[in-house]
Amino acid sequence: MSELVNQKDDDREILGWTMYDWANSTFSTTVITALLGPYITALAGSSETPLAVLGVRIEPAAIYPFAASLSVFLQVFFLPILGTIADYTNLKKKMMMVFAYTGATATIFLVFVQADMPVIGTNGAVLYASILAIIANLCFGAAVVFYNAFLPEIASPENRDMVSSKGFAYGYLGGGLLLLVNLGMLTVMEDTGLAVRLSLASAGAWWFLFTYIFPQQRLKVRDAAKQMPEGVGYFRHGIRTIRKTLSEMRSKYPVTLQYLIAYLIYNDGIQTVIIVATLFAATELGVETTSLLLLVLMVQFVAFGGAFLFGYLAKRFGAKRAIVLSLFIWSGLVIYAYGFLYTETQLFIMGAVMAVVLGGSQALSRSLFSQMIPADHEAEYFGFYEVSERGTSWLGPMAFAAAVQITGSQRIAIISLIIFFVVGLALLMRVDVEKGIRDAGHNPEGVVL
Repeated sequence: MSELVNQKDDDREILGWTMYDWANSTFSTTVITALLGPYITALAGSSETPLAVLGVRIEPAAIYPFAASLSVFLQVFFLPILGTIADYTNLKKKMMMVFAYTGATATIFLVFVQADMPVIGTNGAVLYASILAIIANLCFGAAVVFYNAFLPEIASPENRDMVSSKGFAYGYLGGGLLLLVNLGMLTVMEDTGLAVRLSLASAGAWWFLFTYIFPQQRLKVRDAAKQMPEGVGYFRHGIRTIRKTLSEMRSKYPVTLQYLIAYLIYNDGIQTVIIVATLFAATELGVETTSLLLLVLMVQFVAFGGAFLFGYLAKRFGAKRAIVLSLFIWSGLVIYAYGFLYTETQLFIMGAVMAVVLGGSQALSRSLFSQMIPADHEAEYFGFYEVSERGTSWLGPMAFAAAVQITGSQRIAIISLIIFFVVGLALLMRVDVEKGIRDAGHNPEGVVL
């Protein structure tokens, strides 16, 4: 694929691309962030018999982080392979749709999860919900590999920061609107459990519907830029290409590899905060479900503006500097949660600050990476990127769950996350963005450094 500096961006296709964030962010918001963690934890806590796996008793507050971690651990093995396959075929759009629809369907089936489920009982319901969560999150991550790989194809380098930020902004807006509907259901329905289950299913239905309306109809199918060697299967070639890509990154694109490692680390911290925030608020602070939804709703709409704010900061000062600023704020938030967060009012103040940096740090991380990858390797490189992208972190949730399992305290577990921000920040500060762009064969002209 040729350099995209002089391409004329297709506004219709860009809208279709950005609206996939509108479609799938309801899964991140309603399911991952707001409801599923507290619901599974409450369900496990209501069981007369503690849940045990292979003879080991699992703390209720550790079940959901363990499930989230497992879903991402599985992604480590097959997402890069999917990205490699996408680069050698014209199936990128089709594979994105298949995974999106599968994940949405698994989410819809969460409507059946309840205490004393027929045949399997409460503990069986917890395991059933965990399996659906693993499948849905796995498919969520797989679809985003292909979704991210479209970014260099639809947006010229000077526009990518803003297009990426727009995608995240639409995602926060869409997620917030559905969450507002979910809040209404929880307010008016007497059966809170049913309201939660319907809310979870509505996220899957929203994901399915808007994926069909926008990216399904507007994203274009492009021919593969590279040809598969004869007599080699996709899986075998994918494994071979992964080894080659890792070697290539070390030798030809060391700055890209350095940035990817930094991102892997600091984004683990961000994703873990997203996953455990409402769980921490519900069990450590005793915040009610309605207040949790109000909190997440506020975060969604503030993050909508925050994504555009950081897009502006990147345009003025460069994406790297904007991300560095966000990581300083993330570090402060973790320290505040450990030492000073005790009331619901403090929680909402902290949530507002977190919302400002949430969308910006993620959107700019994606666009910055897209500047430092070689042409015709987009899906392959975004496969590695997606291993640590939003909602797919595994080191952080595993560390948090292990800390809870050992100490029984989520407050102690939350402070352990600061190491991800500090180490990631230190590595990011050493990244030479201009060199990374040039090494990848692109012209940095027009890109604010």
